[in-house]
Amino acid sequence: MKQYDIIVVGTGGATIVADAALKKGLKVAIIEKGKFGGTCLTRGCIPTKVMVTAANAIQETKEFKKIGVNVGPATMDWHTVSKRTWHKIDESAGIYDYYNAYDNVDVYRGAASFVSDKVMNIHLNDGSGIVEITAPTIILGTGGYSNVPNVPGLQEAGFLTSESLFGDKFPKQPYKSLAVLGAGPIGVEFAHVFDSAGTKVTILQHNVRLVPKEDADISEHLLNNYRERGINVLLNQDTVEIRQKDGLKVVVTKDRTTGEITETKVEEILVAAGIRPAVEELHLENTGIETWPKGWIKTNEFLETSVDGIYALGDVNGEPAFRHRANYEADIIAHNLFYATSEDDYRWARYDTLPKVTFSYP
Repeated sequence: MKQYDIIVVGTGGATIVADAALKKGLKVAIIEKGKFGGTCLTRGCIPTKVMVTAANAIQETKEFKKIGVNVGPATMDWHTVSKRTWHKIDESAGIYDYYNAYDNVDVYRGAASFVSDKVMNIHLNDGSGIVEITAPTIILGTGGYSNVPNVPGLQEAGFLTSESLFGDKFPKQPYKSLAVLGAGPIGVEFAHVFDSAGTKVTILQHNVRLVPKEDADISEHLLNNYRERGINVLLNQDTVEIRQKDGLKVVVTKDRTTGEITETKVEEILVAAGIRPAVEELHLENTGIETWPKGWIKTNEFLETSVDGIYALGDVNGEPAFRHRANYEADIIAHNLFYATSEDDYRWARYDTLPKVTFSYP
C-alpha cells in the first residue's frame, strides 16, 4: 500500500488544495478518471462560453436596425465555432503534464473507490491493475454529471447530455431540430446556442417557469424573448414517452394541469434535467461518510465530512453547482489545512450571497 500525506480525487476545484499541499512539500496523490480540469474546463463553463459568444453576436446583429445600422442576416460558421470550442477543451490536457512533472506527486488516471475510511483503490484506466493507497487527509472533488430521467423509450431512442455532447457525440453540423428536456441554466443556454446556429429548438420544461431559480420577472422576460425568437417553449410538462418514427425522435409530453398531450418530433434530444453527484464509484458504503438522500456528501461549514480528515467540495456536496463556488471551498480547505495558525484562524463557507449567471440572450 502506497502512503501519501494527502489524496486528491478529481482535478476541478480540488487542484487548489493539491497546489497548496505541493507548496508545503507534501507527498500528494492526484486521481482523475476522465479529462483533467473538471466539468468547468472540459464540458461546462468554458467550452459553452465559446459557443455562447458566437450565439450572442448573432442575436446582437438582429438588433442593429433599432439603432440605424443595416446588416445582412448573420449565420454561424459551425466549423469555426467547433474548432475554437475543442481548442479550449483540449488545452486542459496540459494539467496532467503540469502535475506529473512534480517529484512529490503521483498522478493516477483511473477511478478511485474506498476500501475503508482512509484506504482507497485506484482502478487504472489502462486496465493494468489496481493500486491501493492511503493518506490521513483525503479531498473528494469528483463533481457531478447529468441527471437522466427514467422516461420510457429514452434509452432506446438515444439522447445527448453535456458529457456526450462534449465527447463522442459532438455534431459535425447543427441539428435540424432539437428538443431540450429541462430549462435550468444548462437547458436555456444550449437552447440559445443551437437556435442561433439555425436549429429549430423546442424546450420541454417540467416547472411552470424557465430558469425557475431566477426571479419570476427574469423568467418571464426570458420566456417572452425566447418565444419572440421562435424557440418553442412548453412549460408545466411531464415527459411520458419517447418513441422513434420516420427517422425522428418523438417526445410525448403531458400538461400537468390540463392533461393535454403534445408530440414533438425532432432530430435529437438533449437532456438537461439537473445533475447528480458522482459518488457511485467511490463506494462510500465502505466508510463512515454520511450522505443526503440523493447521494450528495454531507459537509459542515469547514467542508469536513463525517469522517475526520476527509473533505468534500464542489458539485459532489450538493451546494449550487458553480466552479467559483468549488474554488471558494477549496481555498477554505487549503487555508485551514496548511496556513491557519490556530482554530481561531479557520475560515468557513457561507452561501447566502453566491454570485451566479445564466448565460443566454439577453
